[in-house]
Amino acid sequence: MKKILIFIFIFFLLIFTSEIKNSTKKIEKEIYNIKENIRILENNYEIVLLEYNYLSSPNKLSKFKNQFFKEDLNYFEVKNIKKVIIDSENNFFIKNFLPTEEND
Repeated sequence: MKKILIFIFIFFLLIFTSEIKNSTKKIEKEIYNIKENIRILENNYEIVLLEYNYLSSPNKLSKFKNQFFKEDLNYFEVKNIKKVIIDSENNFFIKNFLPTEEND
């Protein structure tokens, strides 16, 4: 009887160990996949950030303006920009984009 109990105990330990090992493998595979996805996204982020910084530099913007738009672009002062507000009753209001001392 004692031998049977020991055999059952060892058998149970083998099955339990095997199950833990399999679940650990699955978790490690998921972790690896997630790390790879993060690595790819970080590389894409760095490329996009570099592109953004390069394309949005003042020198580049001036070059693009001269190259593509010539005289089509006009300069505005921010204080002259207005915004349109539509309320819930579909009424339109035009306000300054930036708050002025008079509107405060």
